[in-house]
Amino acid sequence: MDMLTLSQADTRRLEKLAQATGRTPRSVLKHVMRDGFEATEHSVHAVTSRMQTNQRITHNAAMQQLDQMIQTHGRMYDQRRKYPE
Repeated sequence: MDMLTLSQADTRRLEKLAQATGRTPRSVLKHVMRDGFEATEHSVHAVTSRMQTNQRITHNAAMQQLDQMIQTHGRMYDQRRKYPE
């Protein structure tokens, strides 16, 4: 298995995300590897902001947001994936 090396700045970003989520840096790294720093930071910020303000959204609103994310990020995935004819 290849060894992953993070820059000092990325290590600090990972530690801040871990602290914000109450998890270990290692457990947060899975999400960063899958989604990238920006998307993970955005998600953590959105969730913590809503928790602090007691702001809640309906199930339908959550589904609309998910659909939008899938449309945006799914295009990138579809371009890489080959579907059988």
